[in-house]
Amino acid sequence: MQEIFSLYGWKVDSYAPIQQGLINSTYSIQTNKGAYILQCINHSVFKNPSAIDDNINAISSYLQINYPSYLFTHLVPRLNGNTLVQWEGGYYRAFHKIEGYALSVLDNENQVKQAAMQFSGFTSILKNFEASQLKDSLPDFHNLNLRYHQFSEAIIKGNAQRIAETKEAISFLAAHKKYVDIYSAFIHHAEVKKRVTHHDTKISNVLFQKNNGIEKAICVIDLDTVMAGYFISDVGDMCRTCLCKVSEEEKDLNKVVVDAAKWKALEKGYLHFMQDELSSFERDHFFYGGQFMIYMQALRFLTDHLNNDIYYGAKYEGQNLVRTLNQIRLLEQYNKLN
Repeated sequence: MQEIFSLYGWKVDSYAPIQQGLINSTYSIQTNKGAYILQCINHSVFKNPSAIDDNINAISSYLQINYPSYLFTHLVPRLNGNTLVQWEGGYYRAFHKIEGYALSVLDNENQVKQAAMQFSGFTSILKNFEASQLKDSLPDFHNLNLRYHQFSEAIIKGNAQRIAETKEAISFLAAHKKYVDIYSAFIHHAEVKKRVTHHDTKISNVLFQKNNGIEKAICVIDLDTVMAGYFISDVGDMCRTCLCKVSEEEKDLNKVVVDAAKWKALEKGYLHFMQDELSSFERDHFFYGGQFMIYMQALRFLTDHLNNDIYYGAKYEGQNLVRTLNQIRLLEQYNKLN
């Protein structure tokens, strides 16, 4: 690591791993030049780290010129001016450390509203940035047509025993293919626009601060999946992760309950900045955003279970089936809001 530190001209007082991220390895660094976050990009997930680097730098340059006061995780340049470090087969980058904390569960409607305002504010402030210049760091990441095709292949070519054991879940997802049909019509509609989209709007990707007892969201983080995309991706992942107090790992399905007050707070928070940006057709599909993302995640978990856990992996037998049934239950509970 000392070799990496020297590329930035740092004299490091201390560094320690941060355990929160699931994909990248992240470290908190205290140096003679201040506090930084150093991150190793997971090259097995992100096949083209330079695309991530280019995307973040393009947005960073735009914001520094047009909105210099906007709180953004700008990349820190090395001594040679580059922002991406290739070292021992890994790809590293550094950010200035922003004081704040992330949450794994949102306890109240204000937190949900604040988080939604940060994600919508991010897209809104970049409304005049040409989204098409962004590279696909994860091609087809939220392509529901592709995910259903992969599911269809898995129920034919997958683990025969697992297919036989999951007929009920397979039947449920096949019976709700309407969500795929809605997606296909949505993305081809004349009133639907591709915008700068975060694509990973889980609650832990917002930083909060508390001042004088008042808690406020201050910025979004984890920009690796920022690409041109549809607003339903960001709304959908917020619905999937913000409205229920338990995650997809919960086995007790009775605990998978959607909070209607948090849904209202999410809608209000997101539309605070995006109300006038969305077309009437897009606003009509706001609720669908949650259906889209929860259904897609159920598809992906079951597909992986049938394919012997080759993508997400499994810490115990049947973990991806647990996740599937959890998301099916979440979808059923979410639909009760409508």
